[in-house]
Amino acid sequence: MPPFRRYAVYVLPDPARAPWARLATAWLGRDVLQDVSLAHPDWPALPRPPAEITARPRRYGLHATIRAPFRPARGVDETTLCADLRALAARLAPVGVQGLRLAPLGRFLALVPGPEGGTQATALSDLAAEVVRGFDHLRAPEDAADLARRRGAGLDARGEELLQRWGYPHVMERFRFHITLTERLARNDLAAVHEVLSARLGPLLPARFTVDTLWLLGEDSAGLFHPVCPAPLGRPRASLD
Repeated sequence: MPPFRRYAVYVLPDPARAPWARLATAWLGRDVLQDVSLAHPDWPALPRPPAEITARPRRYGLHATIRAPFRPARGVDETTLCADLRALAARLAPVGVQGLRLAPLGRFLALVPGPEGGTQATALSDLAAEVVRGFDHLRAPEDAADLARRRGAGLDARGEELLQRWGYPHVMERFRFHITLTERLARNDLAAVHEVLSARLGPLLPARFTVDTLWLLGEDSAGLFHPVCPAPLGRPRASLD
């Protein structure tokens, strides 16, 4: 049996390759690629300590979800998960977008593709859909507790349909690429944290952002995710513009 209880497929920006990713990783207090904890930056004007503001996203590290956490099907081991993800990724092209921007998504803050909408966001959605479809045979069906937890946030008819078919409601046309930076926050706190992150992180955000590697991660019994294996996107691309 695999050593982790659940697995996920994420994009993991590398803090060693980009100043914005280095700062965002420090903000979260954990470098998931190196699998180490970090000291949070000491920034004034925050309504609460960074450790509280980032408690949940710190479990995952600086990431964007492509295939949400799932339990592997019976008989599926980690070697199979890595091999299948790498084979799938090798058939898919990297995706580039015109940078990232800080935005509120409901009651939390995240980095999303910029400018708003357009074909570049669609290309990321298409990539995620390919991974969800191509990896689906490796996951176990959601159990009653998983389903109840997903439904706890409230689902419409389409969300329920996606949950039943794919084990997660925010897939296919409901997918939105984002790199989570905070917990759900009270409205006043959201505005204050947005102002601080805009000032500190905003000037470092890239004019181009390319997804060229997927990662398999595993969740331990404490709910922390750890890197398992990379899967480079391998199909040549004509253009990222």
